[in-house]
This record gives sequence, structure tokens and C-alpha cells, in this order.
Amino acid sequence: MKITVITPSYNQGQFIGRTIDSILSQEFDGELEYLVIDGGSTDNTLEILKGYGDRIRYVSEKDKGLADAVNKGLAKATGDIIGWLNSDDLYRPGTLAKVMGYFSANPECRWLYGKCRIIDPDDREIYKNVTRYKNLLLKKYSYSRLLTENYISQPAVFFRRSLIEEAGNLRTDLRFALDYDLWLRFGCRYPAAVIHSYLSDFRRHPQSLSETNTVRQFEEQFNVAREHGASRLQLVIHKFNVKKILVGYKALALLPK
Repeated sequence: MKITVITPSYNQGQFIGRTIDSILSQEFDGELEYLVIDGGSTDNTLEILKGYGDRIRYVSEKDKGLADAVNKGLAKATGDIIGWLNSDDLYRPGTLAKVMGYFSANPECRWLYGKCRIIDPDDREIYKNVTRYKNLLLKKYSYSRLLTENYISQPAVFFRRSLIEEAGNLRTDLRFALDYDLWLRFGCRYPAAVIHSYLSDFRRHPQSLSETNTVRQFEEQFNVAREHGASRLQLVIHKFNVKKILVGYKALALLPK
């Protein structure tokens, strides 16, 4: 069985080497296909990519944003299982072995997610209380709960290629909730499995999309939940959850000034 990992990239030379190393260092009983889809970086990204030789496949050309880049990778992917890891995030040691083991032992599983830590630019874990909160929510998958709050961390999700072919690619009209929309399209078809281990690290830094657009991100998620048929009660709960999270983020100084 083959796992394809897709990394969309644009001017992340500061971090992309660590992202690549976290993937290439994985040991598991299967084949790895690694694709980097770069949006025409002007920093040292291409120099770093060239340094890996034929251990990775990459393209560098202008694109229409994150969703477009991931969709390009999906079109090139030949793996049975697909993971998407942004160019500033990391996989934890042993992640692909755990993922491959679960899919192999559970052929009916179409997609799964695990736990995800939050790290700073120097790879140090931060905001542990935020992680604990999400871990409580993700213990057992619930589509109904997912409509009220996005508790699934994108770097910790893996899915069968057949599922993305069935559900469709990422929406290019979304900038912040493109992953949430995809989870809802997956979730209305099949329940997600849960691996109760840390699979990835999500990096917060001043230039990251989620760091600079926190409020807009939650607004777009709310609209996506409404588009997916969330009930009036679910939307009320969703709004309450957003307010609750924003208050918590403000207390932790996570909101942009």
C-alpha cells in the first residue's frame, strides 16, 4: 500500500526543510510518494527542494492559492492513502506507520484523524490548554458535533484516494475553511476513525494564515456549516462556540492586534 503526502508551499524556506525531514524520516511498511506543490516561491525554497534530489517530486509555478495547490497535488497523487501537510507543519515520529497500520487492519475505514500539538517557530510545544480542549472533542467522532465546531486538526487527517474522488476536491472559493468544508463532505458520507495518538504538529507563527485571520477563519467556518445544512440549534451552538473560543484566544493573546 502506498501513502501520498502533499505539501503546498509558498515562501516557507524558513520551515519547509523541517517539514520535509519529518516526512522522509518516517519508517513504515509501505511505499511513500511525496509531492511538494510550490506556488512560485521567491525565497530559498527552491534551493532547499533541489537539495533533496529524487527523494521528493516537486513543481514550482504560480497558483490560485492553497486549495488550488492541494488540488494540483491530488491530481498527481497515486497513493492509496493521502495526507496533506503544509510547509510549516510536521509529522510526529511513527505517524505514517500508525496510519498505514490502521488502514490495513480496517479496510472499511475511509478517513481518519488523530491528535495534533501546537508548536512555535522553534518547534517548542505551546498552548497546551488549547490542545487539551480539542482532544476532549475529538475523542469520538460525531458529524452532528462537527457541524457546531471544527475540532479536527488538518495536519492530522488522512483519507483514501477513492474518498476524495467521490467527495470532490477542495473548494477554491474558500480561503480559511477549505479543510472544514472537506471534513463535512467526508463526514456526511462516512464516519471518521480516530487514532488516539499525536500524529502532527501545527505551527503558529506571525506569517501563518490562521494567525493573521483568526476571526475571518471562524466566520467562514460558520458559513460553511450553514451551507452544509446545520440546523438552527446547531448554528446557535456554533456561534456560541466561536465566541467562547475567541474569548479564550484573547485571554491567551492569540488574536492578532
